[in-house]
Amino acid sequence: MELNNYEIIIGLEIHCQLKTKSKLFCSCPAEFEREPNINVCPVCLGFPGTLPVLNKRAIELALKLALALNCEINRKSSFARKHYFYPDLPKGYQITQYKEPLAYNGYLLIDNKKIRIRRVHLEEDSGKLIHTPKETLIDFNRAGVPLVEIVTEPDFRSPKEVTSFIEKLRTILIYLDISDADMEKGNLRCEPNISLRYNNLSSERREIKNLNSIKNVYQALEYEIEYQKNLLEKGERIERATLLWNEKERRTEIMRAKEEEEDYRYFPEPDLPSLIIDEEEILKIKEEIKELPEERKNRLIREYNLKEEFAEIIIKDKYLCDYYEDLMKLVKDKNLATNWLINEVLRVLNEKKIKINEFPLKITELATFLNLLSENKIPRGKVKEKFYQLAEKKIKIEDILKTTEIKQEKGSFTQITFSDIEKVIEEVLAQEKEVVEKYKKGKKGVIGYLIGEVVKKLEGKVDPREIREEIIKILEKD
Repeated sequence: MELNNYEIIIGLEIHCQLKTKSKLFCSCPAEFEREPNINVCPVCLGFPGTLPVLNKRAIELALKLALALNCEINRKSSFARKHYFYPDLPKGYQITQYKEPLAYNGYLLIDNKKIRIRRVHLEEDSGKLIHTPKETLIDFNRAGVPLVEIVTEPDFRSPKEVTSFIEKLRTILIYLDISDADMEKGNLRCEPNISLRYNNLSSERREIKNLNSIKNVYQALEYEIEYQKNLLEKGERIERATLLWNEKERRTEIMRAKEEEEDYRYFPEPDLPSLIIDEEEILKIKEEIKELPEERKNRLIREYNLKEEFAEIIIKDKYLCDYYEDLMKLVKDKNLATNWLINEVLRVLNEKKIKINEFPLKITELATFLNLLSENKIPRGKVKEKFYQLAEKKIKIEDILKTTEIKQEKGSFTQITFSDIEKVIEEVLAQEKEVVEKYKKGKKGVIGYLIGEVVKKLEGKVDPREIREEIIKILEKD
């Protein structure tokens, strides 16, 4: 049969490591990226006779996330033992929350679509297995590190919706300062369940374990959708299973048959009492929640007259957003500074694969440079050359200041502003509609004519390379 009308059904389980100093049930440091088996004790190694003691800070951080995800808080939650047997789980069971989770019935909006959150609960992490050609080694530094698990309803209908959700959740985690949320380091791990619905019937769902990047999540789901679709078209049965993503071969592989809940033999954790959360504690946590990403985006748009597309880019990285707001306090032309941050500063960060806190220019140096530019104290044709020299540490801002003073004395500056250039480009594009249409149909060579017309109107006082970049930016956007 040909499977034309089918619906993709995806739900997520996301595990997030909480940013606590110690583990969930003992006082060992919650730092597992150290020499193997250093941060361990009888409790997290599962020695007989040891007793767990719950980490209060982990509860507070989990509550903060639950409230940010619009969840209802269980005033009474409890812990359970989830039994399964792997060498990285020293006790032979994991302490988690089962029937009475910390929070439930929340949601997160993705492109105005409500993704329902079924539950948010606390649990301990397992150790880490290191596979070699001859043996498998175990590092228990990670065993007992506090995790919060977010379980969604199966509300996703495409891999794109899933990746948008993860990106937004990751941003919230960083804004709340409750996790580093670094997928590559294992701070955030995603496990999607996927099935296809056709003719009012649903196929068996398959779970993909421990995906550690947005790219892997997207590719694994795309592969699995196509794989399940092909099986159904052949009339073959889809087996319920737990899968791994083979990144090298870009395909899913069966890890084991999918366990049912009864396989885990859940029962109440006898060594931990029920967790009681009172109203006072909830109000206290609510007061700690400051501005979340969506709220900050709306404020930036209002305060700085920022385009929504720029605001979206900036708020995705909390530290970039902090940098942006600090920069805005120091610059005279805020539109100019925004354009430079989005186009040039981010280009340097991407090329060097660095974060904003590693950007070579101090914020005061960048502000000084941008203020000189807005005052027309740097020759237009040398602006980007000077910027990249600064970013490469080939020159200092003091060198530009000295040159600026000399040039001003000689009166050799051409007073052409960034706004002047944009205005002339818009005029030329409006006058040369036929040429613009040719460009959009693929005749890219006509851009030379457009550049020439702009340079002519500006009397040759700007660098054609700069004009080219601005024209392409406008045409590609349109």
